[in-house]
Amino acid sequence: MTEVRVYRRPVPTWWWVRKRSYFVFVMRELSSLFVAWLVVYLLMFLWAVGRGASVYGDFLNWASTPWVVLLNVVALLFLALHVVTWFNLTPQAMVVKLGSRPVPAALVIASQYAGLLVVSAIVLWLVVR
Repeated sequence: MTEVRVYRRPVPTWWWVRKRSYFVFVMRELSSLFVAWLVVYLLMFLWAVGRGASVYGDFLNWASTPWVVLLNVVALLFLALHVVTWFNLTPQAMVVKLGSRPVPAALVIASQYAGLLVVSAIVLWLVVR
């Protein structure tokens, strides 16, 4: 008996940068790492606040180092990408019905942004007051 050989075309490492939709997909998946970093960062912040003024001061000194600031700026950009892409995907993942009729996708997306603005305004008010 002869062995059957199937030709498998090699896939280049950077195949995903050639098409915009693939690139955005990979960047959205990569954004999850930065979302996780922000969760860890906020937990470290809360831990430092709970430990007292000296630990909080040490945390602020560490958080103001250039590499942490740069990491947080990059994380913020990836978080924005994550929010925008997931908000835009919501109507495909969840069909919202009002009575027996589906709510238009644009309205679902707009309501999410409206909710984001309301929550952001409340947080801003709590921080600034």
